[in-house]
Amino acid sequence: MPANSRACSDLVDADLIKITRLFATPIASVIHPEHELLNEQLRSIILERSEHDLGTLHSNDGGWQSQDDFATWAGEPGAKLVAFAQGLANQLSAISSPEHGLIEAHLQWRYSAWANINRKGHSNSLHAHPGAFWSGVYWVDDGGREHNPELGGELEFIDPRGITPALLNPALRMRIAGCLAAGYASTVTPSSGTLLMFPSWLMHAVRRYEGNRPRISVAFNFAI
Repeated sequence: MPANSRACSDLVDADLIKITRLFATPIASVIHPEHELLNEQLRSIILERSEHDLGTLHSNDGGWQSQDDFATWAGEPGAKLVAFAQGLANQLSAISSPEHGLIEAHLQWRYSAWANINRKGHSNSLHAHPGAFWSGVYWVDDGGREHNPELGGELEFIDPRGITPALLNPALRMRIAGCLAAGYASTVTPSSGTLLMFPSWLMHAVRRYEGNRPRISVAFNFAI
């Protein structure tokens, strides 16, 4: 590095730099206002379902995953959760109109939903959800992960910009808000009662869970 690199940087007034952050990837979260009662009901329904339903295998490495017919067997608690998730999808969406620009969306989404139970040693491999616009997860029971980081089970998102920044120099970072993790994965800690929603094309995985309590969630896909 040139000896005068520090002097060169001093020539630029940081307060005058304009940063435009293009291609943002939204990860939205909201806590269900009645999550304590709802989670108690859903936990019982999902665990009972898993006892007599073999489930299916998609991204799950171990654990139990239902078919995507959650709404048909989860009763009133399931209907409440689906309606809440549809509401979030509408809040995050807009319709582009040639005459009026962006207008608020009031859409009847096509959706699928399924339940997941991960126990000690289980995880979900890297995947996306083709054919959908929004995908989401609601944590019925985080398994205690929120208060014990050693339990694992984090939801991991892979930087859609790829790993090139990390390959060039693992120690180098962009000193720009929102860009520090460029080239690396980012994680979200599960929290019971929280609904998380993200673009369906965003690659994600669930890290290995080491808790003794079942980690229970409901996942969604929304399409038009």
